Amino acid sequence: MHHVTASRLFLFFLCLLFSFTAIAQELQWTPDGNSYRVSDKEGIIQVNFATREKNIIVATDRLIPAGTAKPLTVRSFRFSADGKKVLIFTNTQRVWRYETRGDYWVYDIGSGKLSQLGSGLPAASLMFAKISPDGLSAAYVSRHDIYVENLASGKITRLTSDGTDKIINGTFDWAYEEEFDCRDGFRWSPDSKSVAYWQIDASKVKYFLMINNTDSIYSRTIPVEYPKVGENPSACRIGVVNLKNKKTTWMKVPGDPVQHYIPRMGWAPGTTGIVLQQLDRKQQESKIFICNAATGAADQIYAEKDEAWTDVQDVWGNEGGLEWVGQDNEFIWASEKNGWRNFYRVSRNGQQEVNITPGDYDVISPVLLDKANNAFYFMASPDNATERYLYRASLDGTGKAVRLTPVDQKGTHSYQISPNGLWAMHSFSNTGFPTVRERISLPDHRSLDVEDSVAAKWARHDQGKNRVEFFQVTTSEGVTMDGWMIKPANLDTTKKYPVVFYVYSEPAGATVRNAWGTGSNWLYDGDPAADGYCYISLDNRGTPAPKGRAWRKAIYRKIGIVNIRDQALGAQALLKRWSWLDENRVAVHGWSGGGSATLNLLFQYPETYQTGISVAAVANQLCYDNIYQERYMGLPQENREDFVAGSPVTHAKNLKGNLLYIHGTGDDNVHFQNAELLVNELVKHGKLFQYMAYPNRSHGIGEGEGTSEHLKQLFTRYLQEKCPAGAR
Repeated sequence: MHHVTASRLFLFFLCLLFSFTAIAQELQWTPDGNSYRVSDKEGIIQVNFATREKNIIVATDRLIPAGTAKPLTVRSFRFSADGKKVLIFTNTQRVWRYETRGDYWVYDIGSGKLSQLGSGLPAASLMFAKISPDGLSAAYVSRHDIYVENLASGKITRLTSDGTDKIINGTFDWAYEEEFDCRDGFRWSPDSKSVAYWQIDASKVKYFLMINNTDSIYSRTIPVEYPKVGENPSACRIGVVNLKNKKTTWMKVPGDPVQHYIPRMGWAPGTTGIVLQQLDRKQQESKIFICNAATGAADQIYAEKDEAWTDVQDVWGNEGGLEWVGQDNEFIWASEKNGWRNFYRVSRNGQQEVNITPGDYDVISPVLLDKANNAFYFMASPDNATERYLYRASLDGTGKAVRLTPVDQKGTHSYQISPNGLWAMHSFSNTGFPTVRERISLPDHRSLDVEDSVAAKWARHDQGKNRVEFFQVTTSEGVTMDGWMIKPANLDTTKKYPVVFYVYSEPAGATVRNAWGTGSNWLYDGDPAADGYCYISLDNRGTPAPKGRAWRKAIYRKIGIVNIRDQALGAQALLKRWSWLDENRVAVHGWSGGGSATLNLLFQYPETYQTGISVAAVANQLCYDNIYQERYMGLPQENREDFVAGSPVTHAKNLKGNLLYIHGTGDDNVHFQNAELLVNELVKHGKLFQYMAYPNRSHGIGEGEGTSEHLKQLFTRYLQEKCPAGAR
């Protein structure tokens, strides 16, 4: 329901509201860091970053399979470690959120041979293919089993044979994928002699059955292995399969495999060790183990606890493992142990550590560990939680981190930095400035694009056209929140205007960002400001703003309570601050977690909000998945009252205003069950409301001809009818 990320449950809606200033295609840097590779209409090309000199590595006409007339459509590609082969992903199919299943082809640059992997396996059934480090083989997953294929002979060897719908090798079940961002579930050993992989045993996890009533005369069920909150997770273990004898050695990680999670795993330096992160069921204790790949013996090297929850480490080193420094005897680790999200350099035995980003601020995300130059690049914004800037710190923890982003470019920045730390693709936007990008050198942050630089474009931009205004509001309980606002066009402060609040409010996402797209509402047919609406959003405690641990974790066991009270008291303070806001025309809307917040605000604070439009909401927290809900709420076996108190269905009897509720019946994330439970409760208490169920639409409600336009018209007409626009 809810991801960071980048996926997460509200991703469909939020991505349309925000530009995260990423360029259209992720750069694939060459090993030396001086060039990058991309695919375009000419084929797969290599571009020198500094000179822009272009070299076609694989021309499009070389990607035409024998017996066909058209070249492959390149969805993505990867070069082998020696640069002699290219692995091409095509004919892709969606698996839950993303297109991670399809066909793979290998192009041999020397011979010009193009060959398909997985001959004899079903079309579009391969997942996560990877060429071995020695360039001789490729491994992939098909139908929950792992295969290895010799690239010279085409011989296919099945490494696992127990894969079923419930025994999942080399990839993950729904919950791991959604909540831990786990998809690719195997890793080649550095010597290419073995493969480490996850095995998820979902055999005891119940199916949640969705129903399709429209694609045939007789309905059919769609089963999803979905562990509801309070239900045991899938069992998880890590195996290492030897390619020679095809035997798997299971890592002997302590504890009950059903009552823990292993969200990160990779090879430790060398070829004999597996490093993994283990979380307990409540995700309050995080441990790091190094396991002997040959024997499975597990050695705990580090651990930490948090009274709320501990976070999964960012995937940024060794295919999901740790990033090692020094003589491979230290690793980099993120922790909030001092109240801020800092990064630490920790000895391999866990006994010594150095904070390499000391200070009372949060590291938002790591960007590059430049070991050759003793530097750590990361994103942070110590003085403004709505913005993002690049910083550089010393790996030894001495001195202060230095901001590299120019101080006059206020907003949101992102960087793709070359492995050698010399170059970067820099993107920048803010609420009044569409995303632009440039090539820069580092660490001087000098543009290579001169007249086309970000600075030149920013200087030419009319900064007076930005309609989004940022502000802070302090509630009657002393909580200060960031917010943005778009005022009605031609505002006359002697009159009253309706206000529409956009909410998300949960730990998976923040809405108040100084980035292009903030303030947009794709659900509204027209311009809300021109029509006379004031549009506002606030970030409450519990949202993942870079404001320290206490801010983010104040919501623990209080989703539906703390976030809702902050939002309501913030709205009340704004209605008092700006006399031109009409307290009798207050609307709120949100999607997914924001849909839940919309319901709770309408039900718990009916004196403040008269109209709500809620989409794909979790109406009953006991209906959502265990990984997400237990992380932030605990176990219902221990504190069920918190789940009940925070659920909209508990407060539905208090509805006084206008409610439009919208949900897709094919939502595998927030099940349509939530809508039906909510409807029953509203009907029970005689509450009248408007209700729209979209058949077979998933969480994003984007499938089907005419759906998006219909949804937009529905949203707009309801808002205009129940919360009329314009000054009074």
